[in-house]
Amino acid sequence: MVCTKFGAVLLVLSLLFSASFDAVLVGVNAHRRSRGANSNLSTLAGIELNDHLNFNAASTASTSGCSLSTSKKATQSKSSGEQKLAGDDYEDVDDDDEAGSKPKQEAFFVSATQDLARIQTLYRRITEKKNQNAVSRLENEKSKQGNRVVEKQPATAAAVPSSGVSGQLMATLGSGVALGSGEYFMDVFIGTPPKHFSLILDTGSDLNWIQCVPCHDCFEQNGPLYDPIDSTSFKNISCSDPRCQLISSPDPPLPCKDHNQSCPYFYWYGDSSNTTGDFALETFTVNLTSPSGKSEFTKVENVMIGCGHWNRGLFHGAAGLLGLGRGPLSFASQLQSLYGHSFSYCLVDRNSDTNVTSKLIFGEDKDLLSHPELNFTSLVSGKENLVDTFYYVQIKSIMVGGEVLNIPEETWNVSADGAGGTIVDSGTTLSYFSEPAYQTIRDAFLRKVKGYPVIDSVPVLDPCYNVSGVDNLVLPEFGILFADGAAWNFPVENYFIWLQPGEVVCLAILGTPRSALSIIGNYQQQNFHILYDTKRSRLGYAPMNCADV
Repeated sequence: MVCTKFGAVLLVLSLLFSASFDAVLVGVNAHRRSRGANSNLSTLAGIELNDHLNFNAASTASTSGCSLSTSKKATQSKSSGEQKLAGDDYEDVDDDDEAGSKPKQEAFFVSATQDLARIQTLYRRITEKKNQNAVSRLENEKSKQGNRVVEKQPATAAAVPSSGVSGQLMATLGSGVALGSGEYFMDVFIGTPPKHFSLILDTGSDLNWIQCVPCHDCFEQNGPLYDPIDSTSFKNISCSDPRCQLISSPDPPLPCKDHNQSCPYFYWYGDSSNTTGDFALETFTVNLTSPSGKSEFTKVENVMIGCGHWNRGLFHGAAGLLGLGRGPLSFASQLQSLYGHSFSYCLVDRNSDTNVTSKLIFGEDKDLLSHPELNFTSLVSGKENLVDTFYYVQIKSIMVGGEVLNIPEETWNVSADGAGGTIVDSGTTLSYFSEPAYQTIRDAFLRKVKGYPVIDSVPVLDPCYNVSGVDNLVLPEFGILFADGAAWNFPVENYFIWLQPGEVVCLAILGTPRSALSIIGNYQQQNFHILYDTKRSRLGYAPMNCADV
């Protein structure tokens, strides 16, 4: 009953993207047909990953979605490898709640479609990294043959704290589902005098940018646009500035007419999302807590930011995007001299109201470090074939219902040309595992979920179950085992999603082609405090009610 409408929504949205997404749908349908009329294989094996790229791509948090309500608390039965959802928490659903769930369901399928664009983009980043490595090797060989060393002018990416102090930086973080976005937004204060804007949080990209006046082609946002004329601290970066080398120019490139011309940029986030404008410097006002415990607003000058005059994509109400990747352009990298080398966030339930917020914390968080359930796994780094932006982790296997699945370890490795591997990404909604891992995970759930009829008509997600009238829903446990011995176990509401309250529940995990990137998305990160520690090259995670952080 719900599936016909949402299938149409998905189809319409998919057609808005490029032909590559037609290939996705064709690939999915072909897999379903090959497995019989009662099959519902939801994999992205039909994605066509192009090798011919000539622009710098990045990833965005252009996703939205829904999750289990915060009232659905899971209880684990470790002896049986199962988790339970108490029926009393969801069976009494009135008409208003059911009607209110429909936009969230539609938003979820929008998220799944946008994830396809994001995965294409992440692949482009990997392809470009491979091309850059090839070009670099050729240049080095030419330099050696000519008995000379080619030196590039250094391009610093450090912002300058005007007061010279350091400490812990804090910002408010919340879900944008109630605003029609599904993104996680961070509150920032930009310019002089400082003005408030909400930017999308994205660990999968580096560039910070905001919609700027004059805005020739922009999406609708909540609140006024940023106007550089109103800020005394706004400064264009010129074409001759070495920092201009850090950003990609428009595609095709626009040559600078003179050295004093402002540095143009073009950033691509997927088949429908991009931003183009002037690369500039601006002042951010941040809430800084000093080591002595004193909290005050501090100005951070010369933060590199894109002033976007042409911006397209499904950014849903945000003023722009805040990049938290590992590259030199990201907000996290530029402010390291101010707070150190670690930052953390706690993503509230995606369906939270706008008044339910959490914190994004730059700097050491002693409360988190003393959390009794804080675990760490190593970040993969130091390899030439890795994309500088991404936070890679090394998976060893997956556990479903207490069983360690038989997945070849090479499935999780980054290949010599940079393909594969696993990243943690706040901008992708669901989690995606490359084949054959996804198929093995899906089959394990089909074996272990007992007593609930399988629904074959839900688009994208598989398997789905009819759980109407079930008082105590019992589903298998799910966990990730890392190569260094760490394990990340998830509550059931982080890997199953309700599409109809009390009636339909689906596995919120999908697949990517063999040797493609695997992604731990933000849906699985809900209500975990996630720590990115680049100095010690580790990722921390602790279960927490993020609304209390």
